[in-house]
Amino acid sequence: MASRKKIDLKKLRTYSIKDRQSKVSLKEFARPHSPSSSFKAFLDSLPDTLAAKALREIALDIINAHKGKRPVVLGMGAHPIKVGLNPVIIDLLKRGIINAMVLNGACIVHDFELAYAGKTSEDVDHSIIDGSFGMAEETGRMLNDAIKKGVKEGRGIGEAVGRMIYNSRFPNKDLSILHTCYVLKTPATVHVAIGTDIIHMHPEADGSAIGDGSLRDFRTLAGIVADLEGGVYINLGSAVLLPEVFLKALTLARNLGYKVENFTTANMDFIQHYRPRENVLRRPTIKGGRAYSLTGHHEIMFPLLAAAVIEGT
Repeated sequence: MASRKKIDLKKLRTYSIKDRQSKVSLKEFARPHSPSSSFKAFLDSLPDTLAAKALREIALDIINAHKGKRPVVLGMGAHPIKVGLNPVIIDLLKRGIINAMVLNGACIVHDFELAYAGKTSEDVDHSIIDGSFGMAEETGRMLNDAIKKGVKEGRGIGEAVGRMIYNSRFPNKDLSILHTCYVLKTPATVHVAIGTDIIHMHPEADGSAIGDGSLRDFRTLAGIVADLEGGVYINLGSAVLLPEVFLKALTLARNLGYKVENFTTANMDFIQHYRPRENVLRRPTIKGGRAYSLTGHHEIMFPLLAAAVIEGT
């Protein structure tokens, strides 16, 4: 039976808090916002810890890549388009800060619809009931026709759709990411899983053309990734498809002898998922480089990052 005698604390060893290493200090604290101050002042006022620190570090890596003429590649799902980020992304493209776009198949749907009709993102809960979901005639016909025509001309899906919008009289084409990439001759690759996008339900869909165009774009992406040393790859809101595509493009580049080791990856999403964590952040940077995750809404976090980069360039 253990002794019930009280422990003697007379010999307890202590130390001065002034000599202790601590994770938090006042120098890292936030400062109150001053009315009418600049965005840079606001950015500098954020606490120097966790996500605020990561935001600054990602911005600095993008700035350094831009100044060093190294690529900054933005891979994204369609949600950033639907929450209104096209103008912010197009501005970064025009500034030459983003040097390549990597998109999933849904991106071409929403980018096209905004350029053509000035609106996108239907009410799926309503339209799935009567089977009208995804049945916008112009979206299915014009995108499928652009893909088929583009493949016959030797183009990938991204270039094919960008060229179609460029040659159109769409009233809002200047707010199209694909149109902007085509005008600037900036690579825009589109990576498709057959059956995931509404245009695959339309009779104009051609599986061989979709597959051919997406494979062309994958090989273009592999070439972009092969030159990513010293650059930055951002995954914005793609939980499965693009993280898988990016990892395959990276291993292909390394298999062919390209050095892609010292670069930065970032995953920005309102939920952190397994594949972005593994295939964008951890696995690609095992041997070197830096990886950051920023959790938050796209419509807030990405404009903050863009503004931080612009302030520093």
